[in-house]
Amino acid sequence: MKRTVALLAASTLVVAGCGSGSTGSGGLAEGRTFTLSVGADPGSLDPALTVLSSARQVGRFLYGRLVGRTSSGEIVSALAEKWDADVTKATFTLRSGVTCADGTPLTAADVAANINFVGDPQNKSPLAGLQVAPGTTATADEATRTITVTSGAPDAFLLTNVGTLPIVCAKGMADRSLLAKGEQGTGMFTISEIVPNDHYTLTRRKDFAWGPGDWKKDQQGLPDKVVLRVIPNETTAVNLLLSGQLTAAMVAGPDQERLLAQKVDHVDYATPLGMLGFNHADGLPGKDPAVRKALLQALDLAQVGKVLTSGKGRPSQSFVTVEPRPCTGDNVTANLPKHDKAAAENALKAAGWSKDTRPLTIRLMQPTVLGPTLTATAELIQKAWQEIGVQVTIQPVDAAGLNQTLFGTGAWDVSMAPVTLGLPSQLVPFASGPVPPQGVNFNHITNPEFEEQTKIAATKAGSAGCENWNRAEAALVKNADLLPYFDAVVPTFVKGARFTLDESIDPTSIRMLAS
Repeated sequence: MKRTVALLAASTLVVAGCGSGSTGSGGLAEGRTFTLSVGADPGSLDPALTVLSSARQVGRFLYGRLVGRTSSGEIVSALAEKWDADVTKATFTLRSGVTCADGTPLTAADVAANINFVGDPQNKSPLAGLQVAPGTTATADEATRTITVTSGAPDAFLLTNVGTLPIVCAKGMADRSLLAKGEQGTGMFTISEIVPNDHYTLTRRKDFAWGPGDWKKDQQGLPDKVVLRVIPNETTAVNLLLSGQLTAAMVAGPDQERLLAQKVDHVDYATPLGMLGFNHADGLPGKDPAVRKALLQALDLAQVGKVLTSGKGRPSQSFVTVEPRPCTGDNVTANLPKHDKAAAENALKAAGWSKDTRPLTIRLMQPTVLGPTLTATAELIQKAWQEIGVQVTIQPVDAAGLNQTLFGTGAWDVSMAPVTLGLPSQLVPFASGPVPPQGVNFNHITNPEFEEQTKIAATKAGSAGCENWNRAEAALVKNADLLPYFDAVVPTFVKGARFTLDESIDPTSIRMLAS
């Protein structure tokens, strides 16, 4: 099973949840094209078999969802007109008149088939365990257009998780090669051209009328076309945006200064860019909590975070950054070890490591697709650890290399790859349960308090379990298992349009501007 981990821009895993922002003002324009840059080619567009951010952004335009979620966290209608849910069961009533991209009606059975595919472990969907509990099943009643979902395990956010699955049509379920090409969708756009590693062109469906809430299809300013251009280099993307060849671009690195200086409109999105994971596998130094805590104690994480985010970030408070966070509070700050290099060096000696007789060797894995500040940050961490006698080798990896190392070879000790989450429940498979290749617990974490608190939290619907979710997160930080330490506030710049942004740009929110 191919796995992937969250990476900003090029391959971010962002599932469910919702944050938002909007930008732009002025009169609305008709017949325009919205052109957006993505940092990497999305590859397969099958929405049940990918978690790459570029693929999910394209899929957001092509595949509808049962419900939507506002910036305040309110659930609103989308493909479904009614719904009800607790932690084990959910029902959705499909709107009448919903059609597929080829004009065939979407049925309740089609929706149930989507959910059953993800819930069946044999299909090895990367959304299983992240968005849908393995073993989840769904049945359909065509007479009432009702889909009944039974979760494979208690899920505090069952409504949001199942309700925001991308829904494809029957022909796509029968032939998933069609989905890999972006066909058989239920969304606002259809795919009209694919040029791999260059661009993806989408055309708006004029019959699309099942946007979120009371959205209307005949409103002004909707784009006729969307073009997603594959532009790995942020400098190039900024040049194209300034010259009018792009409408929008996410810019995480220093090139954003040019746009900020020209007061280009932007929507900001918080993401845990600063995260350290420790490999707890047998035989590796990260298995010893004393070693993990000593390595953290040697770092001035506030300074590391400033270098990482060019001084524009903020200290992390939670593993969840996508707004609105269902559980507020700071689970990180009070549980971090205090910066003290002398104490860190003594702790390593007590754990059996000495720079003179038995030096500790660490392989620090640095993703290369997150911008140039990751290189400087890796070098700063390397220097701090070398000062307490640790031998550090920096391992630069691209998105494919990261995937292979975390979920294949396991040849790493400390990872700088962040995991972006919209719900606290989405952390569970990353911090407990099966390790690769059977699961995504790539750190090989075993934390009894985390497991106990998440099991309790899963039986409480929504925010009712926040006390337990918060305790679970705090347990990971206290034990130095997995640590978010600094969030980046990443802007998506826009010229000639306005939109709202949650885990990606909401297609139904785009309005093209006349000036």
